[in-house]
Amino acid sequence: MLAELSIIPLGRGIQLSPDLGQILKTIDESGLRYRLTPSGTCIEGEWDEVMALVKRCHQQMRVVSTHVMTTVRIEDELGADNKLNDNIASVERSAGRQLKH
Repeated sequence: MLAELSIIPLGRGIQLSPDLGQILKTIDESGLRYRLTPSGTCIEGEWDEVMALVKRCHQQMRVVSTHVMTTVRIEDELGADNKLNDNIASVERSAGRQLKH
C-alpha cells in the first residue's frame, strides 16, 4: 500500500519546517520506505503499519498545535510491492525518457 501523507499544523505561522522535520524523523525511524515531496510524504508498507504511523504522526503534531489538518491519499493495489519507484518508472517508460526528480 502507498499512502501520501500531508500534515499541516494550523496557527503555527508560515515556517513549518521545524515541526515537519520532527514528523519526518518519526517517519524515518519507522523503518518504512518513504519519499518526501514538496507537498507531503509518500509512505509504503502494509496497511496496519502505515495507518499506525499516520496516526502517530498526527498525534505528534497535535502536541504542538491545537488545530491540525491531516490529509491521506491511499493507493492499494493487490500484489504491488514497490509503488514508490514503480509508479515513477511506469510514467518514465511512457514518456520514453527519464524525467527530472
